[in-house]
Amino acid sequence: MITPRYLLPFDSRRAIHRFTDVLVIGGGLAGLRAANAVEPNLSVLVVTKDHLRESNSNYAQGGIAGVLDPEDCFDDHIRDTLIAGANLCDRDVVDRVIREGPRRIEELIRWGTQFDTNAGELALGREGGHSHERIVHAMGDATGREVMRAVIDRSREAPNIDIWENAFTVDLLTLEGRCRGAVIVGQNERPTMVWAKETILCTGGVGQVFRESTNPSVATGDGTSIAYRAGVELRDMEFIQFHPTVLYIAGSSRSLITEAVRGEGAHLLDSHGDRFMPNYDDRAELAPRDIVSQSIVSQMSVTSHPCVYLSLAHLDPKLVLSRFPGIAETCKQFGLDITTDRIPVRPGAHYMIGGVTVDSQGRTSLPGLWAAGEATSSGLHGANRLASNSLLEGLVYGAHAGEAASRAAAEGPHKMIAYRIQQTARQQTQSFDIADVRVSLKSLMGRLVGVQRDAEGLSQANEQIRSLSAYVMSHQFESVEGWELQNLLLTASAMTSAALARRESRGVHFRSDFPEVDNENWRCHQTQQIDVDGGYPLRGELITRPTSDHVAPQSMND
Repeated sequence: MITPRYLLPFDSRRAIHRFTDVLVIGGGLAGLRAANAVEPNLSVLVVTKDHLRESNSNYAQGGIAGVLDPEDCFDDHIRDTLIAGANLCDRDVVDRVIREGPRRIEELIRWGTQFDTNAGELALGREGGHSHERIVHAMGDATGREVMRAVIDRSREAPNIDIWENAFTVDLLTLEGRCRGAVIVGQNERPTMVWAKETILCTGGVGQVFRESTNPSVATGDGTSIAYRAGVELRDMEFIQFHPTVLYIAGSSRSLITEAVRGEGAHLLDSHGDRFMPNYDDRAELAPRDIVSQSIVSQMSVTSHPCVYLSLAHLDPKLVLSRFPGIAETCKQFGLDITTDRIPVRPGAHYMIGGVTVDSQGRTSLPGLWAAGEATSSGLHGANRLASNSLLEGLVYGAHAGEAASRAAAEGPHKMIAYRIQQTARQQTQSFDIADVRVSLKSLMGRLVGVQRDAEGLSQANEQIRSLSAYVMSHQFESVEGWELQNLLLTASAMTSAALARRESRGVHFRSDFPEVDNENWRCHQTQQIDVDGGYPLRGELITRPTSDHVAPQSMND
């Protein structure tokens, strides 16, 4: 694949310039937590491609996992996370994040988050893969919305934080082996060169690579793609988590039906009305998401039916409506009463486990660039994310990345310079239908790089992505839609090549032609990185190389 280093032409001598101590790319929970961790005497610019409310964080229904019940303990939460992660977690990372969890939840409460309570105490729920009730939630099934409300309010009140909404980050600015900021196109449609002492990447997920996804339209893999073009190392790109229960109604948005529904006792039924999960796993509906998703796909195949069904009819209707008001309202729009009717569901792309490689402080392989949240591979999730650990990761890593970037910015040179960088325009190919190519890619990924994969399908996907990229990547776009398409293709290519290389089944990565776990050969991470010193445009394949770094001791579930 031929990949341009920068997606648009610019000349720093004629560009609009902006200077800031710390640039945060992304306005979800990780990004805003990072911004609030920067010392108040330093300037922070938060850039988000849509409104602050439009992020995966805002749509999180389930909650935040934390050890808050006296009958629970850190060791149990750590064990649950390691088991779900299928022997690919970094145990030190898991230990640190989980032990820091209660403090981060208490911090949100101090910032004004109104979590649900019962008799004056935090109401704790349970989700698949957890051995205890430890999930704090808000407004029943709208935790992300409430958390983001409180964090956005705090961020807007901070005098050192400026926020740019509806501003698209096209590429990272790099010079002499260091990140210098980013090229950003705002509402005036003119590129602005934002020069920063330190940059933090918090761009969220990649769900829009797939046809079926719980993610909002902004989740187009921008972070992994702009990082890759800048020579930053990516890791574990084959691991994307599919949420087992996504509302499946023609004409509806693919709304998430939270894990907590099964945590409260909902049953999964096939098209014949049979409860099938006990046939696949002793934990039934409370099995981890990878097992539930794979079981649903298998049962859909057995019954030759395009979905399965969630049933809450055996539960107390008052409890159901008070606990899941958002889901009840969504389903009501399609004539469904969740207290009596079966809810049609099937798996959909939900959470990107792989991403930009980061260390314990959020440092990436590129000096001057930090990252946090879903855009990263931290070692917390391994090969499968445990439910409600994602907002927790965003809080912990957002705080650490913000603090580390703040220290680096304060210790570095005080004088800021606009460097001379020039990117010439590429020749435009004839116009084509961006929406049509995007739909083709999403359908391709859903069919061949979904819950169940094999070498034949992955090889076919690789070839078709290569064919699409041959003319899409060389095209000079002038719109966000075009840049998003190029990012989708680059991220899809990285995911597909990594999935083809990993010849085993582990966590969310299930190969029907290699259905067993292979700890001898594949209990390792895969990293991908391009040599940006080789000239422009960037040429060559995405090279996948295994590495055994940062793997937890082999003991939990071998």
